[in-house]
Amino acid sequence: MRPVLALIGVTAIVAALQAATGSTLALGEILSGDPRATAILVELRLPRVAVGVAAGACLGVAGVILQAVLRNPLASPEVTGVGSGAVLGAVVATTAAASPAGLVLTAVIGGTVGGGVLWLVAARAGGDPRGLTVVGVLVSAVLAGAALIILTARPQLAGAMTRWLVGSLGGRTWEHWAALWPFALVCVVAGTLLGPVLAVLAVDDDHARAVGLDPARWRPVVLIVAVVATAAAVAAVGALAFVGLLAPHLARALGGPPVPVAALAGAATVALADAVAQTVSGWAPAVGGTPPSLPAGVLTAVAGAIVMIRTAQGGAR
Repeated sequence: MRPVLALIGVTAIVAALQAATGSTLALGEILSGDPRATAILVELRLPRVAVGVAAGACLGVAGVILQAVLRNPLASPEVTGVGSGAVLGAVVATTAAASPAGLVLTAVIGGTVGGGVLWLVAARAGGDPRGLTVVGVLVSAVLAGAALIILTARPQLAGAMTRWLVGSLGGRTWEHWAALWPFALVCVVAGTLLGPVLAVLAVDDDHARAVGLDPARWRPVVLIVAVVATAAAVAAVGALAFVGLLAPHLARALGGPPVPVAALAGAATVALADAVAQTVSGWAPAVGGTPPSLPAGVLTAVAGAIVMIRTAQGGAR
């Protein structure tokens, strides 16, 4: 339990740092008790923090599940069809001006379509994890292409759609939090309860059968949790690239229960990325009178790419 308790503390500290970071309100104003500062904190910054923490937890759960099921340390929602399907659903919902709840629902449908291919392959006899990885990459490419086609057809929505393609916490409200937290809670609890199943599936199918676990039956079950977790996160903040890759690696380094630790690691990763992104944006000069806004997804993508390269090099050795 020590890693869990330590990460709870780290996540709380990083989330507080995220809440104190921004261009419209200095830390001193937050502590002054001014009504305007309090309103900005409660209505703008705290929902941004809450949504980021919940989305990061979802992506951490999805990542640890996918890496265990596919037995691949490089597996993540972005390269398994799930993330791209959820992004496509969010893009479609944006073109239809859907509500936050509608966005979540549409993204879940899109993520299910992308992950459904994995589900069907996993349900086949044997369910070769390497085959699942190849199919996931191909499906991701097709769904990402479909999202870009919509973007090309509706250039007036390019700004909004770019947020889904890159991943950003800008403009998140309590309405987004209300639509996200039930999915986050269910996925974290379900993933934690399925922890022993994941531990068995991560070894090999022969081992699973030897201990009385049918991999063909349980693999689709745990993949459903990963699909829903990814889709809910993408619907709230867009494709925060590689959070689902980073969090499981942090969880393995720290030890402890993999799903809770990965969920907390994902939450802390998103909060830290957004705090750094807002800080860097504050340093940059305004363009055309508008201050720049660096999406948190840019930083998670860079960090994830570094981890992926190091992991691949370690595997090559």
